[in-house]
Amino acid sequence: MKNPELLSPQWQDYELIDCGGFEKLERFGRYVTRRPEPQAIWQKSLPEVEWQRMATASFMREGSSSDERGRWSLKPHQPDQWVVRQMVGSKSIAFRLGLTSFKHVGLFPEQSENWQFIWSCVREAIESGRSARPKVLNLFAYTGGASLAAAAAGAEVTHVDSVKQCISWARENMDASGLEGIRWVVEDALKFARREVKRGHRYDGIILDPPAYGRGPEGEKWVLEQNISEMLGLCAELLAPEGFLVLNLYSMGLSAMLAKSAVNQLLPSPSFEQFGELYFTDRAGKNLPLGVYYRCRK
Repeated sequence: MKNPELLSPQWQDYELIDCGGFEKLERFGRYVTRRPEPQAIWQKSLPEVEWQRMATASFMREGSSSDERGRWSLKPHQPDQWVVRQMVGSKSIAFRLGLTSFKHVGLFPEQSENWQFIWSCVREAIESGRSARPKVLNLFAYTGGASLAAAAAGAEVTHVDSVKQCISWARENMDASGLEGIRWVVEDALKFARREVKRGHRYDGIILDPPAYGRGPEGEKWVLEQNISEMLGLCAELLAPEGFLVLNLYSMGLSAMLAKSAVNQLLPSPSFEQFGELYFTDRAGKNLPLGVYYRCRK
């Protein structure tokens, strides 16, 4: 059995400066954000005065400490929106960032490792002659990093998310990246996957980035532990021969081995598989885990 692998992407426009005390200090391009981080259980390396000096946007929770909602305190030169870029394969992808009331900025930079994998899978399918334009399905697609990576590599992408604002945000990223041709679907991901199976559709690549909890546009309820098995079963039916699958899990307490076991029950003998944790290292050398991944080729 293979061992889990730890992956940490390289960025020019992103840096984890420090983390600890259940917070993280990050640089996105020219600007530095201070946000809650439940996995940063150790002490900070930099003094509080340095965090205050460096942060241009600081997120403060409203109400109880468990409430994810809050507001941002901005220094005068901090904009509400700005753009960062990342090289994926041979393409420069643009991401419009923004400060949301749920502490997010519209980008999970650790996912860049998976974008590179998606790029390479799409390019391999094209260059081998297996598919002139591989079809890729991105479920729970958020602001579209994985969709952009697949489209930039030459794939025909179907981007599914239940939140219209996320679809609009992803469109902005596509336009800023000079890409086109992504199919946008505002729908509950599980409902969409069920319908695609009934239609007999197949995809050369599937990306799954499910939240722990979520709601569809018509109030459909998503609970990861209850629904992930059915979703993976549908994806196994939708995945074309020699297709690839990428699964991300962010919920604390879920492991890469769990992700591997769940997928292997439905895709028991992949030609390639890799699983483990995604992380960044801060300036003091502390490694911050930011989610688990599993990826394979059928």
